[in-house]
Amino acid sequence: MAVAAKQKQNNLQLATIYGILAAISAGHFFNDSIQAIVPAMSPILKNALNLSYTQIGWIAFVVNMTSSVMQPVFGYYADKRSTPFLLPLGMFMSLLGLIGFGLSPNFYVILCSVFFIGIGSAVFHPEGSRVAYMAAGSKRGLAQSIYQVGGNFGQSLAPVFTYYIFEPFGQKSAVTFAGVALVGIILLSFVSNWYKKQISIGIKASKKKVTHLVKKPVNSKIKAAMVLLVFIVFARSWYSAGISNFYQFYLIDDYGLSIKQAQIYIFIFMIAGVIGTFLGGPLADRFGKRNIILFSLVGATPLTIILPYVPLFLVIPLFFLIGFIVTSSFSVTVVYAQELMPQKIGMVSGLIVGFAFGMGAIGAVLYGALADIFSIKFIMIFCSLLPILGLLTLFLPSDEKVRELNAE
Repeated sequence: MAVAAKQKQNNLQLATIYGILAAISAGHFFNDSIQAIVPAMSPILKNALNLSYTQIGWIAFVVNMTSSVMQPVFGYYADKRSTPFLLPLGMFMSLLGLIGFGLSPNFYVILCSVFFIGIGSAVFHPEGSRVAYMAAGSKRGLAQSIYQVGGNFGQSLAPVFTYYIFEPFGQKSAVTFAGVALVGIILLSFVSNWYKKQISIGIKASKKKVTHLVKKPVNSKIKAAMVLLVFIVFARSWYSAGISNFYQFYLIDDYGLSIKQAQIYIFIFMIAGVIGTFLGGPLADRFGKRNIILFSLVGATPLTIILPYVPLFLVIPLFFLIGFIVTSSFSVTVVYAQELMPQKIGMVSGLIVGFAFGMGAIGAVLYGALADIFSIKFIMIFCSLLPILGLLTLFLPSDEKVRELNAE
């Protein structure tokens, strides 16, 4: 009987709980949809408040830095003491920032408002990644893709928001998204209850594994691999920051498109990223995580290099391919980091999804300043060279080597 009970428990541990994955993915969608309002509103705010490119960069910096750099902090806390209620709490903080953002009368109030949006996102992400890990069973790549695709889809709607809502109705229309935040709070409250039950009954193998490994010192090679991985994601983030925050201005200034026309091109890039995020996890389960990380940057390099020079009719097909390839490793880097340091799931999830991406926020400020000094095209040419740094992936340990290092 004891053997049968243990086998039943092992089967539960390997089961993938798709309902919870769908729910936390939806919560991720709501969270990142709210955060996407900030870049979506950039061209509107630039005209309405007469902002410079540098100020646009600072707005992107504040929301990305707070949402990202604080993630490892909340993740570290979650590793010490899992706190399910942080999920709806994070959404509530984003709600406060959202209302302030829609009603902001000047640049400084906008900065304060996006700070709250960023902190809300920072609170949500580490616990969201932990829920996805707990519900993954034996399909960690797929589970992380399901979770991350919700967030990427929310981000991809930024140009849609600009096209259909912000450009016609202006800044105050952002307040209407308060309803999205309220739905997110309700949904994440249900996820928190499930999360709390898993902690109380202790049926997850990952939870037990963390408890067992927490006292084991981290291999120095693992630490070196983590530093290198953060730098690689950092380079990818700088490229994404350039595209998401400034490419619409490049389309307007160099190709003569209107604000609404430019959003179509940005949406193509974003939606391709959603597809790449979803397929990247299963592909990594099949071909290896390090291989997909390498492909996502090196494979996109020839396309990113020629993008600033092509005629307008080639931008959409190139944008789709670049968006798909670059983001195919979005969820994979998280899983790779979790397997590097399985004893610190919350912290490394926050580090990869958070801190490394937050460093890309510094890029947004730099891009804005350089665009004011030189031109938007200069920024696009600079961004186009960043994926070359993906060659550093060759120095990461293979998936098999990671397992060997953790077994030592």
